[in-house]
Amino acid sequence: MRALFLSLAQKYSEDAVLIETLWNEIEQAYAGKKRFYHNIGHLEHLYAQLLPVRERLEDEDAVCFALFYHDLVYQVTQHDNEEKSAQRARACLSALGFPAARIDRCAAHILATKGHTWSSDPDTNLFTDADLSILGQEESVYEAYCKAVRKEYAIYPDLLYRPGRKKVVRHFLDMARIYKTDYFFERLEALARKNLEREAVQC
Repeated sequence: MRALFLSLAQKYSEDAVLIETLWNEIEQAYAGKKRFYHNIGHLEHLYAQLLPVRERLEDEDAVCFALFYHDLVYQVTQHDNEEKSAQRARACLSALGFPAARIDRCAAHILATKGHTWSSDPDTNLFTDADLSILGQEESVYEAYCKAVRKEYAIYPDLLYRPGRKKVVRHFLDMARIYKTDYFFERLEALARKNLEREAVQC
């Protein structure tokens, strides 16, 4: 992930100190002790999901920057993580010299991960679908994801956590389509619904 970020940032800035500083901020954020799912491993998984569709992206760099910044701020007790992450992305990408209009698009990708609803921007749909790809993995992978998320919310007892988690699960199940793009829909939709239905019963 470090090599990817450096190569990406170096397209827009020759300031090696700045680029290294920005990477260190990303690395420290995702390496937080309370991050059991929203960590570097999540970024690696997301990037692996995006690789097969990279040629479909209109602005691959904006999507890749969104990948690095979309969970930069992650506090389970707060409800504005996406907004704060997008705000930080704006500041960092401005420092790099990334074009303003493309920063806006990157920020929109990040904000879209709050509800994962359909977007008029096809890049956003590919990005949020990749972000949700964990839902459509085999049962053992999905269960490991559920356990990791539960650890992140360890401050909440089951009495509070389970109803909240069930609400999240129902949010996705109530969507006409979890995955907005045909690529992800055809590959992951059926299994994602099976996993979510199973979890809904257990909540």
